[in-house]
Amino acid sequence: MGAGLIAGIFLTPMFWLLYGGLYTCSVFACGVVAIPAGHLGRRRAKHLGGRDRGVALLGIVTGWFLVFFSLLLLLAYVGLLAGLAFLA
Repeated sequence: MGAGLIAGIFLTPMFWLLYGGLYTCSVFACGVVAIPAGHLGRRRAKHLGGRDRGVALLGIVTGWFLVFFSLLLLLAYVGLLAGLAFLA
């Protein structure tokens, strides 16, 4: 588990630099899937007596965080390209 965490810390920026568009799209897609899944989980937990409502809420919050993060990555990528175009 520790090796996976260390690899994730080092590989995430490298993947974004090499495959920025693919990485950003996959982060956005995961966030878009997590939001409705979290809402469905909250509704299902409501019918089951409140079990695992916190996990569903965590899915909703994580989904919105991923959507925000992907939009921030897109803005950084566009800013990088605009800055390079300005220098050229």
